[in-house]
Amino acid sequence: MKKWAISAVVYLLVVVGAYYAYVSFTGNEVNHSGEDENHSAETENSEEAGHEEGHEENSETLGHEENNGDSHAEHGGDHNSEVLPMLHEERGNIFITLKDMNGNLVSNLEVNHEKLMHLIVVGTDLQVYKHLHPESTEPGVYKVGHGLEDGEYKFFVDIKPKDLAYEVQPINFIIGNPDEGHEHGLQVDEQLVKEVEGHSVTLQPTSLNVDEDIQLKFDLNGETPEQHLGALGHVVILDEKAKEYIHVHPFDGNEPIFETKFTDSGIYKIWAEFKFDGEVFVFPYVVEIK
Repeated sequence: MKKWAISAVVYLLVVVGAYYAYVSFTGNEVNHSGEDENHSAETENSEEAGHEEGHEENSETLGHEENNGDSHAEHGGDHNSEVLPMLHEERGNIFITLKDMNGNLVSNLEVNHEKLMHLIVVGTDLQVYKHLHPESTEPGVYKVGHGLEDGEYKFFVDIKPKDLAYEVQPINFIIGNPDEGHEHGLQVDEQLVKEVEGHSVTLQPTSLNVDEDIQLKFDLNGETPEQHLGALGHVVILDEKAKEYIHVHPFDGNEPIFETKFTDSGIYKIWAEFKFDGEVFVFPYVVEIK
């Protein structure tokens, strides 16, 4: 055999031996692209992880409405409403845009206790409470000044659309750049007597049991309340997590007596609004429904 043929055979054996030595050492085979399979798998996993991360970011972005970094809103869970309120804050004002499921503006609302819209705002710890009345600036768009400090809030847009289903749901809303939020558990009131700027009001519930028709009677210490939004008073009730919203008006136009029912046990906060001498005062109570 010629020397060059012997050299070729030896070279081939060296190459084959080196290949199997590599495979034995690394446990990988070289793919057709010249990259090992582990590297390809890592690349594929990285791409998938990046895709999933991007999807999560997009989902989070879709759940918020942002306005120049000053505020954003996140809607509550699933519900059967055919009207979706969209909120943003600008220069001390809250703007609320109402749209139906097709993205059309909704402007056909019924007047409810002298207003087209009631906006209830509470802090996430349920210490702040505001009852606002946005006014229409153009069809489907409402505006109101808020006077809120930087913080985390829950907004409840209380409306009655004509010919469209609607259920009030909490909307998480951030104003400005609040400090890290701290939610505090509510402490049940031992006595249901509240004094606000010289006015004393006592809550006298007929029951605090779940699934019972309850009358919330208020002793106003001899004072006579004035008409407030077409009634002798208004009562807003939220559960401890501010998920269940109840807005109650007097069932009798001559007495501050309110009827309601609690379908779940737990701790609730009750805000009662009464008007004296042309000014509205809010009396807060914390009760436990058993």
